[in-house]
Amino acid sequence: MFTVNDFLQSKLSKQKISMVTAYDYTTAKIINQSSVDSILVGDSVSMVVHGFESTLNATVEMMKMHVAAVKRGAPSKFIIADMPFLSFRKGISVAMEAVEQLMQSGGCAVKIEGVRGHEEIIKHIVQSGVPVVGHLGLTPQSVHSLSGYKVQGKSKSSYEQILEDAGTLEVLGVFALVLECVPECLGQEVTSLLKIPTIGIGAGSQVDGQVLVIQDLLGMSSGPYPKFVRQYLHGFDLTQKALDQFHVEVTQGSFPNKNESYIYE
Repeated sequence: MFTVNDFLQSKLSKQKISMVTAYDYTTAKIINQSSVDSILVGDSVSMVVHGFESTLNATVEMMKMHVAAVKRGAPSKFIIADMPFLSFRKGISVAMEAVEQLMQSGGCAVKIEGVRGHEEIIKHIVQSGVPVVGHLGLTPQSVHSLSGYKVQGKSKSSYEQILEDAGTLEVLGVFALVLECVPECLGQEVTSLLKIPTIGIGAGSQVDGQVLVIQDLLGMSSGPYPKFVRQYLHGFDLTQKALDQFHVEVTQGSFPNKNESYIYE
């Protein structure tokens, strides 16, 4: 299994880190047989799996269920569990209860969006022996205050704030940092600034690793896709064609055939 130390050693050796976001047992089983380094069970599950319009509908209970499913499917992968909306903004006691549940469900680490206003909670979680991944740039839990899903760090003040926050997170003890939807130059500068690895999603190629949602990677949506997504499979079209073929064969009576039917003996 990939470990916290492997994340750090990968940066030192300039070995890129691969990560995918996944949510279910069946998909996790496939990832478990792949070379991918780690899995993020993201709060984007509320959108991708449950059909909500944002990540704000994710709860600790929802995250627990999906973390446990992924763990059962991928027991040999390093699993990072997202701390959902406001779960780390209600004080240390509530935050630690959420951390406990996510780790006991199968997480190897937790991921927390932002830093301002919950520095002490991040520090407490780290000092409690729980590995923490930071997340800066586009932080979907703050989508309303960010006025939508937009590239961050484009203004001088925003750029400098992300640099400052990245340094703060490293001091607090996070072992890796996700950078989402920021200019490539900012991704590169943060990566150069920090001793911990950066994992990009829409942060250019000069970061220490990349993460994509498995459904995006496999092309399981009719689109449109964000600019940073590369489809490695046209899964939506392939699945639709398979379903249409199934429909044709059922209505024509060619499925099931005799080899697919039980015979009375």
